[in-house]
Amino acid sequence: MFILDKGFAEEMIAHAREEVPNEACGLLAGVNGRVTKLYRCSSAEKSPYRYFVDAKEQLQAMREIDEKGWELLGIYHSHTHTEAYPSKTDVELAFYPDALHFIVSLADWEQPVIRAFRIVDEKIIEVKLLMVEMMES
Repeated sequence: MFILDKGFAEEMIAHAREEVPNEACGLLAGVNGRVTKLYRCSSAEKSPYRYFVDAKEQLQAMREIDEKGWELLGIYHSHTHTEAYPSKTDVELAFYPDALHFIVSLADWEQPVIRAFRIVDEKIIEVKLLMVEMMES
C-alpha cells in the first residue's frame, strides 16, 4: 500500500486536465515512502497517446532530489480517454523499477481515477493507493 496526500493527488489531476488533449507527466519525490514534492514536467512527446518526460526538466528534478537526500518515489502521467492502467508503451518505457508509476485517467472528467503500479521486467503489479489528508509534521 502507498499513502498519498490528497493535495498531491489533486495536483496531478489538475496538471492532467490542464494538458488536455495531451498527456501530462511529472515526478514524485520524498523520503521514507512519503511524498514531499511533486515536479510537474513537460512531455517532450506533446501527444494524447504517449508521454516522455522532458530530459532537461528530469535532470533538474533528479539533481534536486539527490541534493535533498530524497528518493524518486514515483512517475505520473495521464491517460486522456482510457482507464488508469499501463499501456504497452507505458510498460516498455518503465525505466525506473524502484519507482511507482501513477496513472491519472480522465476517461470520466468529473471523477478522475488515479492508480499506482510497480512495473518490473514488463510485469505489472498494482499497488493499493490510500489517499489521505496529511498533517504537517
